[in-house]
Amino acid sequence: MNEMFCFQCQQTAHNTGCTGKAGVCGKKADTANNQDDLIGALIALACTDRRSERTDELILKGLFTTITNVNFNNDTILMLKNEIEQACKALSHTFTPYDMSKIWNADEDTRSLKSLLLFGIKGMAAYAYHARVLNRTDDIVNRFFYEALKALGEPLPADALLALVLKTGEVNLRCMKLLDEANTAAFGDPVPTQVPLTIEKGPFIVVSGHDLHDMKLLLEQTKDRGVNIYTHSEMLPAHGYPELKKHSHLKGNFGTGWQNQQTEFHNIPAPILFTTNCLMPVRQSYSDRVFTTSVVSYPELQHIGEDKDFTPVIEKALECGGYKEDKHMTGMNGGHFVTTGFAHNAVLSHAEKIIELIKAGKIRRIFLIGGCDGAAPGRSYYTDFAKLTPSDTLILTLACGKYRINDLDLGEIDGLPRILDCGQCNDAYSAIKIAFALSEAFDCTVNDLPLTLVLSWYEQKAVCILLTLLYLGIQNMYLGPTIPAFISENVLQVLQKNYNLTPTSEPEKDLNAILQMNH
Repeated sequence: MNEMFCFQCQQTAHNTGCTGKAGVCGKKADTANNQDDLIGALIALACTDRRSERTDELILKGLFTTITNVNFNNDTILMLKNEIEQACKALSHTFTPYDMSKIWNADEDTRSLKSLLLFGIKGMAAYAYHARVLNRTDDIVNRFFYEALKALGEPLPADALLALVLKTGEVNLRCMKLLDEANTAAFGDPVPTQVPLTIEKGPFIVVSGHDLHDMKLLLEQTKDRGVNIYTHSEMLPAHGYPELKKHSHLKGNFGTGWQNQQTEFHNIPAPILFTTNCLMPVRQSYSDRVFTTSVVSYPELQHIGEDKDFTPVIEKALECGGYKEDKHMTGMNGGHFVTTGFAHNAVLSHAEKIIELIKAGKIRRIFLIGGCDGAAPGRSYYTDFAKLTPSDTLILTLACGKYRINDLDLGEIDGLPRILDCGQCNDAYSAIKIAFALSEAFDCTVNDLPLTLVLSWYEQKAVCILLTLLYLGIQNMYLGPTIPAFISENVLQVLQKNYNLTPTSEPEKDLNAILQMNH
């Protein structure tokens, strides 16, 4: 009997599933099993057919907690599971958690479709959670979590499950719009901003994850304290938001992709605050300087609670003192700065120019090259692909996959940078909005535009974004570096037949095939 079973992320062992004492992510078998039990408790909660503000919150928190690289702490997982159990008993006086092994041991296609559904709502829960922090909720989005969780525990036929999978994409589009509106209302529309990769001397704090509200609170609490703030990984787009960038001590970005943190944080003379996922097992050389907050949890690390008092982090920064001299760091390709802030408002302010350049033949094709990053050697594909793109093509990028390309100098097209960073994975809505605005301008479908999506995936937020793109009927997408282990052969055939979803192969081969498309 396997000690655990988990295949929800791209790095899963042998691209089939992690089954030993620990997953490739570092999550131990008992933790993985506890997270399965937590999902089983959520299914039981949904099956009570009762809702409240409290159960809505528990569902978002529970699903978000089980996303890859969020929670490695059995104590906090079991505490949350107990809260869900008590909520169940209060609603129905009974509690019978669903046995997740029924999904993992189901026939291949049922397992595949239920996995797509489960992992999709996990990703969507993260977006809904961030919006909720900013006091934005949507009843349709919240109700769907109950519908999907309940369906996971039912013996539904494949066509019904496939319909729910696509409905996940539909509801997630609504959820991403909700988060986009929450972020822009709270922090303003992002503006293009050049971000240095040099760390100035003196005390500083590195902030990782996605939660912009946590970043705002930290910036306010560190004002005039002599502590500089640096973004890490998916927090980079914070530099584009007016309400955040107005703080002069928000200085730059530390390091590269999240998967390099164990090396880049080695003996760092500063604390690191993790606000969401992207936490890797913490090494001793910096473990005393890592803080968590929100749903993130790791054994023996200091956690900042709901009061969001970041005093311990600030005091640790002052104690560590930072670097004695400016430390010059680079991106993955040797660049010394990166640019962010090209969300839909910024890009569409140039829409007329982009349309003119396309009509004049100066922009032959637009590529979206981005998504979740990871450590697999095959991910060099995305860097190589970007370098091969002709000088008359434009590149949109987003999520942490952008670190593969965002420090490249690929030049400009009539003053427009060839690489435009749309933001976090949370900002995939921006790319969708840009695509549909261009399709309206050209009076055609998105599939008729000279636009190709070349996507990298790693965890469950990438799954819900993919489901949204499928719901929208987007064709001819390239997906890599591997096809998800939880997609069965039959389900893959359906996706290839209906959407021409294509696994990545060799950069030059794929690029040539794309450039030969008749758009």
